[in-house]
Amino acid sequence: MKKNLFLLGLLVCSMASVAQTTEKADKPESWYFKLGGSYFNQTASTEFPVVGGNLPLDKTYVGGQLVSEKSITGSFGQGFRTGITAGYRFSTRLGVELGVNYYNSNDKKMAQTTTDTPITPTGEYSFKSVGQITAFDLAPAIVMFLGESGGFEPYTKVGVLVPIHGDLEITSDAYAPIAFNPNTGAPVAFGDVHSVDKVKPNPTIGFTAAVGTTFKLTSHLSAFAELEYRNFTVHGKTKETTEFTVNGNDALATRTTAQIHTNYRDRLDVNSNNPAFNPNTATPDKRDTTRPNEAMDELSSYVGISGLGLTLGIKYSL
Repeated sequence: MKKNLFLLGLLVCSMASVAQTTEKADKPESWYFKLGGSYFNQTASTEFPVVGGNLPLDKTYVGGQLVSEKSITGSFGQGFRTGITAGYRFSTRLGVELGVNYYNSNDKKMAQTTTDTPITPTGEYSFKSVGQITAFDLAPAIVMFLGESGGFEPYTKVGVLVPIHGDLEITSDAYAPIAFNPNTGAPVAFGDVHSVDKVKPNPTIGFTAAVGTTFKLTSHLSAFAELEYRNFTVHGKTKETTEFTVNGNDALATRTTAQIHTNYRDRLDVNSNNPAFNPNTATPDKRDTTRPNEAMDELSSYVGISGLGLTLGIKYSL
């Protein structure tokens, strides 16, 4: 993050210096508006965070024995974005923009276990967790116009991304134990379990840079294309289970507060509401603690949303 902010400051200073040496504008200051759509591909893959106590692994069991295992990596930087941007051009060369964007990432597998039996001797069962990020963000930027020729006007811009609303939605489906022997804790019944968890983020800021060009269609209307790189990381704050069904029947009301709500912490210890630190009181499904009517405490998680995208759209200049 510090490196990105330093780079942004350096680029801003460079642009300001260039703008000061530019000849007087040959056209007046003006406003413009852009409407566009983008598709991004992820540019960096990192290991996903723990999902409901499950490590980001893809594991396969045959006959109760683990036969394959691999880490699951990726980024939520792949997906679609739509946005509207207002820009103000100070001169022939220099301007500023403020974009408002809606982003919808592709689904990403975050954890999975496949077994050929309902449960292995070590307690593993079949499940799959898939995540998707949706978010609104503000994108202020400084724009450097490089001059018009033949109807084309290339430009570069740098700025920051400020998410203002959104979440990471994790959907999990499993064929899992749904009833336990109260004396031994052994599973006595299995069923199809479906859950949806929504992770709310802490405030964050990201970096964006783009090169693009407009092509004049009329005196006020232009088409534009941009190649944009963006990079930021989202830090989880809270998590809430919004759906929980067993064999298709709503069972959310059967869950405790600790099973529905999670607070992410930078550190866990004996004072944390977490079964790993209260093993003698945890129930067989490993989610209840000594304080079932309080939110669960779990370690903070981070996910990346870095990507390289192409934006196409229309620009209207006043």
